[in-house]
Amino acid sequence: MKLGSRLCTLNVGGRRFSFPVELMKRLPLSRLSRLHSCLSESELLELCDDYDRDRNEFFFDRHSDAFSFIMLYVQHGKLRFVPHMCELSFYNEMLYWGLESSDLQLCCQRRLDQRMSDCFVHFFPEEEPQGPEEPRSRWLERMRRTFEEPTSSLAAQILASVSVLFVVISIVMLCASTLPSWKAAETLDHSLEETSRPGTIFIIIEAVCIGWFTAECLVRFLVSRDKCEYVLRPLNIIDLLAIMPYYISVTMTMLTGENSQLQRAGVALRALRMMRIFWVIKLARHFLGLQTLGLTLRRCYREMVMLLVFICVAMAIFSALAQLLEHGLDLETGNQDYASIPAACWWVVISMTTVGYGDMYPVTVAGRVLGGVCVVSGIVLLALPITFIYHSFVQCYHELKVLSARNCQPILT
Repeated sequence: MKLGSRLCTLNVGGRRFSFPVELMKRLPLSRLSRLHSCLSESELLELCDDYDRDRNEFFFDRHSDAFSFIMLYVQHGKLRFVPHMCELSFYNEMLYWGLESSDLQLCCQRRLDQRMSDCFVHFFPEEEPQGPEEPRSRWLERMRRTFEEPTSSLAAQILASVSVLFVVISIVMLCASTLPSWKAAETLDHSLEETSRPGTIFIIIEAVCIGWFTAECLVRFLVSRDKCEYVLRPLNIIDLLAIMPYYISVTMTMLTGENSQLQRAGVALRALRMMRIFWVIKLARHFLGLQTLGLTLRRCYREMVMLLVFICVAMAIFSALAQLLEHGLDLETGNQDYASIPAACWWVVISMTTVGYGDMYPVTVAGRVLGGVCVVSGIVLLALPITFIYHSFVQCYHELKVLSARNCQPILT
């Protein structure tokens, strides 16, 4: 559908703005630049609220003052907030017309970030309308959402519940296999029938759990949009680290024999077996709290590094003073627990974190005074970055809740 005349009129909130058709094609506002490519009036009404064919006028029920400032940006290349207008409302207008926060001036970007941080608001730009998909593409997308988004449908919830059940069973079996009574029962395996041996039952359950995890990873890989991106995701790497030790240990068993000396005394194989504890991190796929924790740690790595630097500096100072006061002044009768600075570092760590195991403690008056100062300093230093981490955790939790609700919306409707 071609626009009827050379001049187009935009009626935004009751105010009219006239533009040549050729100019509208070159505007950086995606909503306006798409008007000339519409083939029918129904497509036009997807981009505007109403259309008058006789006057070639497009109606938009939006904020007229905000659009005026956006047009100033088109003319002069600088975009600022409308005075006496909420930053979030203006940003919502920007998203409607096809602009991003990066189009704002730097000072206004800071205001917007601060406002969004205070209100814990996360905006999502409107998705571009897509053409009809092929049945195979729709099936792959449905499968991907079922495996990647546990709240997207009933089938996804059932699948997530089964996956969590297998994780719990595998963790319980791994922990039970380290009990002394379990190991004692394994020594009696040869006196029992093969199908009733505790070790045989454990092997069967473990093989079923590993089979489920392997099939789950393969299906996720096959239905993923970008295979390279899928492989590089942290949770998928953890899944691989949790599954591979089983296949490595099975391979080593086949090569060396189940009861060989290498299999029994192999430290590497025991370490690989314990790596299956990474299965518990798979729960992050299904629980919003664990996802929030991971996102918070990723965003607050600077604060975490700062906290580590605080602890290291304080540990170097207090450990040197503790070694001097408790042992250095009297080498013969001094406190042997503080014979070296590395030994005193352990005391500083448990004192600053207020753990206090009691395995070593100062006995001199000066050492006890130093211990009190160390404890108070630890409380203060640990409390300084906690505020930033707390606010980041709350913001990440809110963003993930909004994102989770947005992802499941198409399925529910």
